[in-house]
Amino acid sequence: MASNSFGELLRITTFGESHGPALGVVIDGVPAGVPLVVEEFLPELARRRPGQSALTSARREADAPRLLSGLFEGRTTGMPITVVVDNVDARPADYDALRDAPRAGHADAAYASKYGHRDHRGGGRSSGRETVARVIGGVVARKLLPPATRIVGHALQIGPHVARDFDPTFIESNPLRCADRAVAPAMADYVARLQAQHDSTGGLVEVRIEAPPKDLGDPVFAKLKGKFAEAFLSIGAVTGFSYGAGWRCATLKGSDYVADSANFGGMLGGISTGDPIVLHASIKPASTVGAAAQAGRHDPCIVPRVIPVLEAMAALVLADRVLMLRAQRG
Repeated sequence: MASNSFGELLRITTFGESHGPALGVVIDGVPAGVPLVVEEFLPELARRRPGQSALTSARREADAPRLLSGLFEGRTTGMPITVVVDNVDARPADYDALRDAPRAGHADAAYASKYGHRDHRGGGRSSGRETVARVIGGVVARKLLPPATRIVGHALQIGPHVARDFDPTFIESNPLRCADRAVAPAMADYVARLQAQHDSTGGLVEVRIEAPPKDLGDPVFAKLKGKFAEAFLSIGAVTGFSYGAGWRCATLKGSDYVADSANFGGMLGGISTGDPIVLHASIKPASTVGAAAQAGRHDPCIVPRVIPVLEAMAALVLADRVLMLRAQRG
């Protein structure tokens, strides 16, 4: 189905299921001659993988990528790039009891209704494990952006705890990827308490894009903000998207709104201005709670593992629009 692909000039197609033999991605549209080695995927995959802390799923996946095509002597060939990640800690038998029992809050019943059958093994394609392919695509997309462009996501809020300070050097030093040293311990304690109760929590992620290219996006139906919204909302755990002042616009007067360019979120008329782009995504609480959470391997808070996925999707949008701008300008 075409719905398994994202992007126009830079296009990714993801494949595989949560408890199948492997997952992967085909990345098409990458120009020839871009330096790339398989080891470059490892840091980002490590940030997304399960089992990275006591506050994430206990599933143990090395997420070791195998690059099958599109690369020769350390450079892209201009042909489709195919990367596969094997599932080594899948336990499909754990889901046998769910074959005829759709889980509340999951896509089980919706998939069964639409397709007449479903993969009950951890949700199949609807599982968050699909996002391993997006992270791989994001690594390649970043290589098509200007060196100065930097994409940084962090946990802005988890449950009732809201970060006030932003220290990017601290993000990878705590399990929830909070950028506020003072708030991070309270966030972690809150998630740990819910985990002990076999419950979960949602949160809010902020993605900051520093030094983005100018002039990306087009009027009306190809606005850059719309591309970001589509990218973020295509992630199963994401329930809402905003940029700049976001929902706070409802409380602002027009004079206040135009007085601070940060309210525009780095885009005017759907086109990037070159100012920092600030995006927000609301993340739902994990739907597996209670006895199901006690028996299985599930995240009490999806926020820290979705951050690298959001960053990857932002990179894919930017890189696709960079290629589009080059094509438009000849």
